[in-house]
Amino acid sequence: MSGHSKWSQIKHKKAHSDAKRGKAFTKIVKEIAVAARIGGGDPDGNPRLRTAIEKAKEVNMPHDNIKKAIMKGTGELPGVSYEEHVYEGYGPAGVAVMMEVMTDNKNRTLPEIRHILSKHGGNLGETGCVSWLFDKKGYILVEKAKASEDAVMSAALDAGAEDMKNDPGEDNYEIITAPEDFNAVREALEKARIPVASAEVTMIPKNYVLLDDKAADQMIRLMDVLEDHDDVQNVYANFDIPDEK
Repeated sequence: MSGHSKWSQIKHKKAHSDAKRGKAFTKIVKEIAVAARIGGGDPDGNPRLRTAIEKAKEVNMPHDNIKKAIMKGTGELPGVSYEEHVYEGYGPAGVAVMMEVMTDNKNRTLPEIRHILSKHGGNLGETGCVSWLFDKKGYILVEKAKASEDAVMSAALDAGAEDMKNDPGEDNYEIITAPEDFNAVREALEKARIPVASAEVTMIPKNYVLLDDKAADQMIRLMDVLEDHDDVQNVYANFDIPDEK
């Protein structure tokens, strides 16, 4: 099983506890505000905003929170202005790591990210050092208990999906799309009354670093700490871990 698939499944299972801690709310509010600032407050004409709103709904964010975040982004309400940055580096055993960050203070955030990486067996690299190892793709999860494989495959592939995975040991079907086909595939699933458990445009590794148990534990701890950082929106890494993890 690919590192991306394995970690994505783990992250999906963690999402509910993250939401309870309020961590997911904080990150999604930032994403909604930035998406609205860049592309406007109408989700019908702003795919990035629509995706952010869908993520908010996945974690049961109240409608008022979503509305206020949009209004802060469009300037209708006062709010903090966040800058977007992508940091690149390495984890244990040379694993490639990409981090998408939103911060109101780069001079605070960058040293904190550098410290986290070095503390967990990694290091920060130069811009472009690992980004070539990833492809930008749409990634959609559908719970197997909610729909048949044939129904999901038919709806997704007819709408332009590139691939669909059905790993026996997992609870979800995984659908991969080109970024430009992401919304069309998600809409096709919704039209077919197939519930989408999670959907995002993400970075998928082109190849993987196979980790032994010790390095895998260290890498998972690093991912946890990075994803727990308030300014880190997304973390991508090209590691493969043992199935028992």
